[in-house]
Amino acid sequence: MVTEDREEFASAMAEIGEKCAKSHAASSIEEAVVAANDIGYPLIIRAAYALGGLGSGFASNEEELVALCRKAFAASPQVLVERSMKGWKEIEYEVVRDAQDNCITVCNMENFDPLGIHTGDSIVVAPSQTLSDEDYQMLRTTAVNVIRHLGVVGECNIQYALNPHSREYSIIEVNARLSRSSALASKATGYPLAFVAAKLGLDIALNEIRNSVTRETTACFEPSLDYVVVKIPRWDLKKFDRVSKNLSSAMKSVGEVMAIGRTFEETMQEAIRSVDTSFDGFGRNTYVPETREAIEEELTKPTDLRVFAIANALHMGYTVDEIHELTAIDRWFLCKLRGLVETERQLNTFAADQALPCALVRRAKQQGFSDSGIAQLTRRNEMQVRNTREGFGITPFVKQIDTVAAEFPAHTNYLYLTYNASAHDVSFVDHGVMVLGSGVYRIGSSVEFDWCAVRAIRTLRENRFKTVMVNYNPETVSTDYDEADRLYFSNITMERIMDIYAAEAAAGVIISMGGQAPNNIALALHRNKVRIFGTSPENIDGAENRYKFSRMLDQIGVDQPQWRELTQHEDAEEFCAEVGYPVLVRPSYVLSGAAMNVVATASDLKSYLDQAATVSREYPVVITKFIEEAKEIDVDAVALDGKLIMHCVSEHVENAGVHSGDATLVQPPQDLDPVTVRKIGEATAAIGQALRVTGPYNIQFMAKNNEIKVIECNVRAARSFPFVSKVTGVDLIEMATKAMLGLPVTPYPNRGQRLGYVGVKVPQFSFSRLQGADPILGVEMASTGEVAAFGRDKYDAYLKAMVATGFQLPEKNILLSIGSYKEKVEMLPSVQRLADSGFKLFATPGTADFIQEHGIDVTALEADTAREGYGLQEYLSNNKIDLYVNLPSKNKFRRPATYVSNGYRSRRLAIDFSVPLITNVKCAKMFIEALARFSVEKWDVESVDYVTSHRTTVLPGLVDVAALLPAADSLASASRAAICGGFTTLGVSVFGADGTAATDDRAVAAIKNASRGRALADYVVAVAATDANPAAAAALSADAPILFVSFDKRHPAHVDAYNTVSEHFKAWPPSAAVVTNAAGNDLASMLLLASLFGRQLHVTDVRSAADLDLIDLSRTRGLSVTCDVSVFALFADRLPSSVTGLSADAVHALWARLPTIDCFTVGAIPAQVARAAGVSEADVNPAALGYQVVLPLLYTAVAEGRLKSSDIVERLCTAPRRIFGLPEQPDTYVEIHQDRSVRVPPKSDDAQWFPDLLSKPVRCVVHRVVMRGKTLFLDGKLYAQDTAAGRDLGHVLRAMSSGPSGKQFAQTPAVAGALGIQTDSVRPTSAQAVRSPSVAIEAETVDEANAEPADEPSALEKTALITTRTIERPLPVTRLADVLARHGNKNPFFMNHVLSVRQFTRDDLHLLFAVAQEMRTGVQRAGMVPLLSGRVMASVFYEPSSRTASSLQAAMLRLGGQVFTASSETSSVAKGETLEDSVRTFGSYADVIALRHPQPGSVQGAARFANTPVINAGDGVGEHPTQAMLDTFTIREELGTVNGLTVTLVGDLKNGRTVHSLARVLAQYKNVTLNYVAPAGLGMPGSVKRDVALRAPYVVQTEYSELSDEILANTDVLYITRVQKERFDNLDEYEQAKSMFVVDNSLMRKCKRNMI
Repeated sequence: MVTEDREEFASAMAEIGEKCAKSHAASSIEEAVVAANDIGYPLIIRAAYALGGLGSGFASNEEELVALCRKAFAASPQVLVERSMKGWKEIEYEVVRDAQDNCITVCNMENFDPLGIHTGDSIVVAPSQTLSDEDYQMLRTTAVNVIRHLGVVGECNIQYALNPHSREYSIIEVNARLSRSSALASKATGYPLAFVAAKLGLDIALNEIRNSVTRETTACFEPSLDYVVVKIPRWDLKKFDRVSKNLSSAMKSVGEVMAIGRTFEETMQEAIRSVDTSFDGFGRNTYVPETREAIEEELTKPTDLRVFAIANALHMGYTVDEIHELTAIDRWFLCKLRGLVETERQLNTFAADQALPCALVRRAKQQGFSDSGIAQLTRRNEMQVRNTREGFGITPFVKQIDTVAAEFPAHTNYLYLTYNASAHDVSFVDHGVMVLGSGVYRIGSSVEFDWCAVRAIRTLRENRFKTVMVNYNPETVSTDYDEADRLYFSNITMERIMDIYAAEAAAGVIISMGGQAPNNIALALHRNKVRIFGTSPENIDGAENRYKFSRMLDQIGVDQPQWRELTQHEDAEEFCAEVGYPVLVRPSYVLSGAAMNVVATASDLKSYLDQAATVSREYPVVITKFIEEAKEIDVDAVALDGKLIMHCVSEHVENAGVHSGDATLVQPPQDLDPVTVRKIGEATAAIGQALRVTGPYNIQFMAKNNEIKVIECNVRAARSFPFVSKVTGVDLIEMATKAMLGLPVTPYPNRGQRLGYVGVKVPQFSFSRLQGADPILGVEMASTGEVAAFGRDKYDAYLKAMVATGFQLPEKNILLSIGSYKEKVEMLPSVQRLADSGFKLFATPGTADFIQEHGIDVTALEADTAREGYGLQEYLSNNKIDLYVNLPSKNKFRRPATYVSNGYRSRRLAIDFSVPLITNVKCAKMFIEALARFSVEKWDVESVDYVTSHRTTVLPGLVDVAALLPAADSLASASRAAICGGFTTLGVSVFGADGTAATDDRAVAAIKNASRGRALADYVVAVAATDANPAAAAALSADAPILFVSFDKRHPAHVDAYNTVSEHFKAWPPSAAVVTNAAGNDLASMLLLASLFGRQLHVTDVRSAADLDLIDLSRTRGLSVTCDVSVFALFADRLPSSVTGLSADAVHALWARLPTIDCFTVGAIPAQVARAAGVSEADVNPAALGYQVVLPLLYTAVAEGRLKSSDIVERLCTAPRRIFGLPEQPDTYVEIHQDRSVRVPPKSDDAQWFPDLLSKPVRCVVHRVVMRGKTLFLDGKLYAQDTAAGRDLGHVLRAMSSGPSGKQFAQTPAVAGALGIQTDSVRPTSAQAVRSPSVAIEAETVDEANAEPADEPSALEKTALITTRTIERPLPVTRLADVLARHGNKNPFFMNHVLSVRQFTRDDLHLLFAVAQEMRTGVQRAGMVPLLSGRVMASVFYEPSSRTASSLQAAMLRLGGQVFTASSETSSVAKGETLEDSVRTFGSYADVIALRHPQPGSVQGAARFANTPVINAGDGVGEHPTQAMLDTFTIREELGTVNGLTVTLVGDLKNGRTVHSLARVLAQYKNVTLNYVAPAGLGMPGSVKRDVALRAPYVVQTEYSELSDEILANTDVLYITRVQKERFDNLDEYEQAKSMFVVDNSLMRKCKRNMI
């Protein structure tokens, strides 16, 4: 605590003569003022014990000091008042020391920004670049001295302020713990600080810890770096109105990025690009206006845009010295940045048609310029720059982070890319799977996506795939270099991913785990031949593009809110008037609801639209009808080839209108109608099938009155995937990864499982750090994190989750302010609950009046002119309120951002003074109900409060009915082993090698005396039958109520004659148990005798299928006979068959007869095998063998699908107790870790006789054994051995059961066959008969399907069961048939000619497009779809053709057909045959003819004589319908819609037959604008224009002779048709026209970014 208490710390530093900033700790405002007067202003005020500078700030006078202190004391009991050293350099060292006083500095870091900005908000560079060696060594020596003096063992960091004008320094603080900087230092150096600190905490010396990077040196070294690291924070301040963008001592960033390079310039550029995909690096920009006022304001009062202000300042001509004077940033950094500006200016001098010099390109790449950045500066596109540099041989090199600057060989997989190198550090032979991470943490994308990426990587490695992780966030687990086979610390852009993909020759890329950033480059990667695992990027775009997604929903019959693309303000007003307010304004392709808002009035529309349009300029902005009071629902799902294999439904507590990232999520849903759940499941399945999803996807629904509508679908992992995976116990990411890689995956692995708990996820907000932010929830995400908790019900879980966010539960005073009347009425029962629970209620005047009218006592607090002692501000600022429920009224008009209401002011007071605040009515009701139910005494840690990486299953105490002991005193040792294996009851028979057996009263007494007080498990002793003891045995039945009749001659007590058995049956009490190990003929005789005497019989240690069949047959004749099989007989194929007598076939036969087996036992096999193997009884007690591996073996079989857990419970507990009348054991249970994979220790007793156990892991561990409320065994350790808990059950046994249960008897196949009963394996059960066809729960076995009804499940269990059902809404196998069915089965193309676009309507074209989509998808997946197998196409081209001929022929071949070709040179036309005769001939051999002819109208004429369909592939200057249809399909696929587009047709429009057809097709769409740009005399024919005008008078047609910048700026589709030489009679006219319109990169720069 010395480092945490400022006064003690200062005193400790004074002891060794080190300098600290003069400071005082204060516990009150008065003390702070006194301290300030002593130190002198300016000061920095910091809250003690607070992270991230919470509650800190600079004060230049007493007024500012008091204001800061009031807020700081709300967060901490102590405030630190310190001298301000604002403007000094801030330096940090990470130091490690062990208990032997070895002390090293691991990393030193330097802030780019001077002191005054919190280090979490500052750009940080490592290693320091501007320190002299003297300064570096001075601070290093000080760091070591300080840490040694403080006695720190482990890792810590020390922060300095260094005067830039002298060598004066001051120690700011020491954090004797791992800190934010520790993570950065670990990633920057490759030195695993947390790992080493943990070892040091265990008293392991640094020189004993191996360096995991070199694998040769130890951890007792100081890393040497031959590279530079730059960290830049990420801010999301623009999301919040009224929040100051200025950076100071209180941290505001929500994440950070880290970049690695060989130079500062290269690394700085990479880091800037990593912060946001819209940043191209350090350069001229539009983020800060290029005016002196704006620039100097930004430089002197830094915000999150300061680095961009520096770039613009350098472009404006500011010198390095001028910027240094304004910012105090070191001149060295500024000089390096000036070099980037000089290169930028040089690049900007090149026109699009000028070749770039190799030297300039190389220098730009070495300085960190991206391909896209160079392209922007040189007026060309990114791929052109890439091709240019690759042509120059300029490619990045892969370098290692080796910690030792290449002084020792390194084996690290920690890599980065740089252009400042000459060779790779690694070879590329793995061809691994690349996983793209989530990048920087920001609002909307945080650790949830990193969890997904890490789980994907681990799943791949578990399945022996080599892996490549790409990410750039130092805060993540995915950037730990031991997580993947290779880690690239690199940003996630198309350029970088293609570089890594090419270098690694990767097998493919997984993009669906990192949130929206990887999704945004999916289509570009796909089109550049990068293999994407999982859902096709084309289908991802089908979900992201609102038009495509909407069309798909309409096609599959899934409802959605009404929406329209936003193009003009007038159109928006018209749509809103049509559907009614409110509406939702949102851009596409955004995460966390950026620029999304609910609009309530027409007057608000324009400002909202302007805001939305600036967020995502490249993608359309849409407005959607907002449905009030609707429930919002999340579905997280996994599909394989479009078939749903797992889905989880979660409900929001808040109604729709709160962003899903800010919503409280409940899993499984508690308040949803089963009808709604079913509809959601069906819609999820249908959407997955329509998008052909393979991998993860997430859908958000809204539901009202059991009607559901889709809000959006994200074909990727979502924020909620980790939460639902942990609640359900099913790792959705593991399933998705296996599906994407083609690995086996089990659908719905938790099918039928009922959760005994509820999970609730609540958001974590940072409003306390964002001064001025209004803490209310809306459609734009504001939370920066989340927590989750489990509980017995949703209220229990919700309260725990709220406490986990730091929310303080109220003790007495609660303040209420409820805006709308509707919410006042809704809240009234909750307010009554608060009053009934004893809380003191306060309210604002309007709310107080309403509450008092309903008879509830409340005190009114006024906001403005308050009575003395009853002011709202006074109560909030003096912490007199424990909870503030503020529900603002939903105003129907938008106020200016500067408007400050009383509600806003009071909410801000609550945040600033740490008063718990709730602002949503649904959350308020849930919290109040949870609070009313809460009891401190009952709030203990329960099993529902935690989950493990494996399933914890609770079993009843197990029973071994046939424990064979070698000696009278063996029970104590046997029971210890039994308890360790989970067995709490033993049926004991003694057959000693010395002849000992329980045959008379003395022997039984000896066994019991040896066991009494020593046995840990309950036991019952069996008396052994001999030829001589029928009467004596019967006399012992009261103490030993089981008669064991052995036919094994090796046993010292056995029977030789069947008449002896008869005597025993006569003498033995009818209600007492009889057990025999008879087999073969002996078993047949025993069964006959039992039937004659009407005795119940239990057959133990059955080892043959024939004996089981005989037992089965006996049951059909009404004999009460039960049996058991040794667990080890079921696994005897792994044991010597010469000992067990069981071959592999025999073992298989036993498994096949599992329904006949009543019980499992340990049996004699372990002792027999051990004896045969020569295992010494002196070393291994044979009585203790086998018990500890029974459950591991059986649960391994469960994991393999051969057993169910219920089989084990039935045969090791339920059946033995029923058959032998064993009493229940109260408070007795066994906890196992069911899925935990472990290996049997080689030195264990069981490994001695069963060595095959060592060959592979088993799947179960006994964790805890509790008997009668006392823990006897826990995590491998046996407890209470001195106080044995075992009891003799000989006197308390009930009468033996009449045999197997009626259900088991009836289900036995042999019984059913013998009695002529039709079993359920061939007859549908009643449960199956009434099951809904769209909701199927597949039973694991017939037994499960016919299971007797249990107690009525709770609402929780019902909902849990619903959400884990297999949902199937099967679309037809032939999707093309389904497409046709949606169009009324009318096919206008079937057996018809395709001669002109005028033949077809828009609906006809949409049918064609839907069929084309299906065919394309099928071909992409399979390479060929044999739809036209056996069909032949004649490709007849009388003109040259490349594209049309190739496309038609390729399509025919891809669909399984064949093609023959003909031309004017090869056909009989050369002999004078007419076109008509040729067509007749071709039609005799082909099923379809594709015909191109130079004469306009010729194809139509020839078609009249054809007896097969003819496709017009171009007829001179007439029409080209197929190309026009393909072009329209392409436009629709790329832009989502054709409606409302501006299409500019450029070139020879007179002779361009394709544009003639295309114009006619486009005229069928709404609000299309057609621009015709052509040379004089080559304009669009009048006949085409008249046709368009006649078909669509609303289509705007305009002709131009020049392609102006204005036309380009408004064009959505630029269509170029070349000037064709063959169309000109005069060659001079062709030469004049051919180069009039040239489309190059300089022209493309003038177009819209999303123009095609």
